[in-house]
Amino acid sequence: MSKAHDKSRKLELSTIEKIPSFYNVIILNDDFTTMEFVVKILVMFFNLTTNKASIITLKIHNEGSAVVGTYPKDVAETLIYQVSNYSKQNNFPLKCILEPK
Repeated sequence: MSKAHDKSRKLELSTIEKIPSFYNVIILNDDFTTMEFVVKILVMFFNLTTNKASIITLKIHNEGSAVVGTYPKDVAETLIYQVSNYSKQNNFPLKCILEPK
């Protein structure tokens, strides 16, 4: 093979797009975090409307957990980190987990 062919082949291989894996962000219910705070978290970090956030908050309360969004892994991990930090700053033990979709 010629050097030019090798170079174009390497360029071809390096530009192949990889589809990211998606993960569900799940909020878990606890006995201390207020429902108002959960609604606030959903509006602030997950860009939900107040109405949609209220519906999901009730699902978390009644069922123990709910999927609040599906994101690429790095985005999901960042959201979980932000929610955890904000919850700690406000003295709530709210927990989020990551689950492969």
